[in-house]
Amino acid sequence: MCGIVGYIGKRDVAPLLLEGLQRLEYRGYDSAGVVVAGKSGGLKAVKAKGRVRELEARIPKRFAGTTGIAHTRWATHGAPSDENAHPHLDTEGKVAVVHNGIVDNAAELRAKLEADGVVFASETDTEVITHLVARSQAGSLEEKVREALKVIEGTYGIAVMHADFPDRIVVARNGSPVVLGIGEKEMFVASDVAALISHTRQVVTLDDGEMATLKADDFRTYTTSGTRTTATPETVEWEAASYDMGGHDTYMHKEISEQPDAVDRVLRGRIDDKFSTVHLGGLNLDAREARGIRRVKILGCGTSYHAGLIGASLIEGLARIPADSEPASEFRYRNPVVDPDTLYIAVSQSGETYDVLAAVQELKRKGARVLGVVNVVGSAIARETDGGVYVHAGPEVCVVSTKCFTNTVVSFALLALHLGRIRDLSVADGKRIIEGLRRLPEQIQEILAQEEDIAKLAAEYADAKSMMFIGRVRGYPVALEASLKLKEISYIHAEAYPASELKHGPLALIEPAMPTVAIVPDDSLLEKNRAAMEEIKARSGRILAVAHQEQAKADHTIVVPKNEDELDPILMGIPLQLLAYHTALALGRDIDKPRNLAKSVTVE
Repeated sequence: MCGIVGYIGKRDVAPLLLEGLQRLEYRGYDSAGVVVAGKSGGLKAVKAKGRVRELEARIPKRFAGTTGIAHTRWATHGAPSDENAHPHLDTEGKVAVVHNGIVDNAAELRAKLEADGVVFASETDTEVITHLVARSQAGSLEEKVREALKVIEGTYGIAVMHADFPDRIVVARNGSPVVLGIGEKEMFVASDVAALISHTRQVVTLDDGEMATLKADDFRTYTTSGTRTTATPETVEWEAASYDMGGHDTYMHKEISEQPDAVDRVLRGRIDDKFSTVHLGGLNLDAREARGIRRVKILGCGTSYHAGLIGASLIEGLARIPADSEPASEFRYRNPVVDPDTLYIAVSQSGETYDVLAAVQELKRKGARVLGVVNVVGSAIARETDGGVYVHAGPEVCVVSTKCFTNTVVSFALLALHLGRIRDLSVADGKRIIEGLRRLPEQIQEILAQEEDIAKLAAEYADAKSMMFIGRVRGYPVALEASLKLKEISYIHAEAYPASELKHGPLALIEPAMPTVAIVPDDSLLEKNRAAMEEIKARSGRILAVAHQEQAKADHTIVVPKNEDELDPILMGIPLQLLAYHTALALGRDIDKPRNLAKSVTVE
């Protein structure tokens, strides 16, 4: 999780590092720190608990230097504090390390170092790396880092400076992203291109097991065993303005409002009207191979898992292939049966989610075919999979996902249509789904136009201590995602259940103080959903319905436009994003940076 940024060149480094940290603050925001190589030699560090603004206030006016690294932290080992903030320096103040990830054998290594007389200044696992590098007798910084990494177990993205080697920064990656930014006689490093995009769009993304040395006018990459690797810079497609708030009060509000354009973008150039299908050239899956698929297994975490549930329903409904979605964090620990006729799909907004990436690597080891559905071009999952679909949502800065969730579900609709038309889906049904997809941007805009009314509803329900979300079949994943959104940013306890399961236990919770949000599409289960609302009203429960028409049994109804049955979940999720947003706003929450959470989860 956490954010890394570094620079080596001719410019004053502190303002560059602070700017980079501000762009990465969504990755970690409980403490931050910077270290620079002073012009007179030696390293100078400043660290602060809290947000980047607290760090900026502490930096002295005379903090000059042209080389430095910085970090914004999401705590794993040790509570947020000045001492636990990165960078971590050795006892002599000659070595500085910033680190994303977790050192699994930190306790063992710490005990050995303490037995040798090392005094630790923090509770973190990262400080172990610092002392290992400092104690190495190797003649180069690269070899010192390499020796330290040989005894490290776990995940890391690191950047290392040494006072004796002021002309370079050494970085390494294993399971946590590291991106190099290539400039004109200056080099950057970061854990996310967001920190680089204002200065360069030429980037190199390190692979696991790869290191790099950055100098002001050069860089080289190599493996942790010392073998040189070839690195060709790629051009980042996103502009710096994509990371700005664009006049909105929060990134979440901006990203919700961007969904009509984002959905239009994921559809653009992919629809084939001649054959009532879509073009997905990145799948690397020909028609014969597609017809040989006997099952689809979708793996994701959190919001991506929920998108996968809707995706599985789309694939089953349109392609008639058995499909299901499972949390990637559980998948590889249950010793799953890996079937050669199963298509596995890994879903991740960042393309770096560690649990998903680890599942992909395990599947590839066992010979499975794995596709990726990701938002970030060149991300680890995009590189590790056999092919896939980019969701083209654009940068998503808010910790909670909105537009990327929507675009991921639309991408699954495209994939389901593609597989269906290869198999048994008729031309008429293909045309019907395409027409529905084309209506989505305008219909999403219609829903966004109801924001003022939804904000008033949010104010009515903001006093709830707990809320229930229910839906059936296609509506249930919508309920799950809406429940998660409310929890994430408002801190109101929320649970989601299939509406059919109410009478099997959850009905015991219903009372006036426990509102229920019901997903009620106009489909074959409409009367079943109305029956569930009858059960709630009979127990004096309050109901907010999200439906295609006013619901008599609901206290309030948010009416959304009707699309095709298969695509309705995409639209029914949009007003619930706004409901969560305005509930959190009414409660005064820090919407873009909810407590205890970070955007890119690159640790287990």
